Amino acid sequence: MLFVPGSRPDRFDKAASAGADLVIIDLEDAVAAPDKTRARSDAAAWLSLGNRAVVRINASGTPWAEDDLRTAAEHGCPVMVPKAEDPAALADIAAHAGGRCPVIALVETALGVEHALTVSATPGVVRAAFGNVDLATQLGVSQDDHTALAHARSRLVLASAAAGISPPIDGVTTAVRDTDTLTADVAHARRLGFTGKLCVHPSQLAGVADGFAPSEQELRWARAVLGAGDSVTTVDGRMVDKPVLERARRVLALARAPHTTP
Repeated sequence: MLFVPGSRPDRFDKAASAGADLVIIDLEDAVAAPDKTRARSDAAAWLSLGNRAVVRINASGTPWAEDDLRTAAEHGCPVMVPKAEDPAALADIAAHAGGRCPVIALVETALGVEHALTVSATPGVVRAAFGNVDLATQLGVSQDDHTALAHARSRLVLASAAAGISPPIDGVTTAVRDTDTLTADVAHARRLGFTGKLCVHPSQLAGVADGFAPSEQELRWARAVLGAGDSVTTVDGRMVDKPVLERARRVLALARAPHTTP
């Protein structure tokens, strides 16, 4: 998913054609307070042309949140809710959208991490995303420190699975031109159970897509497992039973499926 500032309508088309699975028009952190009304209007004009995007609205309680949500609902856009930590507030957002806006809960506070399960299980929430930069600031650690944020990431993965929603989306890599850092970040997130990533520049998209795609080795393993039949057996010296078969099916499904839904 690729962020584009809501205050830069000249970049909307470019972002949409860059190859991201979804574009996120950011009306929150990327837009200064005096520009928020104009950014919302520009986003609405672009969406009215039939374009598709997620809209990151401003947080509940701000002067812009209600109008942001109304604009997203008018165009049937998924909404990304920042500082997601209060299930009641998320449920209220989903209710006010009248079912027209699937909710992506951006968990980026310590309280949000502690409430990860109830946030993920809130009706209307279809996916969680990890806000590593804001959380790291609150905790007083670096946003690219895998060890410091591993617990929070794992909490989000477990909560998503327990709530029965799609696996979460990892946070941003702020080193825009550093491909080695991006590769390491994607590998770490994938190892923990994330299946997507927030991007801040089009140059990151190819590396993210490649990093989350099943490798040839994984695909060969999955085909071999499924080719062995449904009974308990061994493949390459390892036991294969029902959970392993299910994992193999997921690997092949991931290779086939487009990633265009939140």
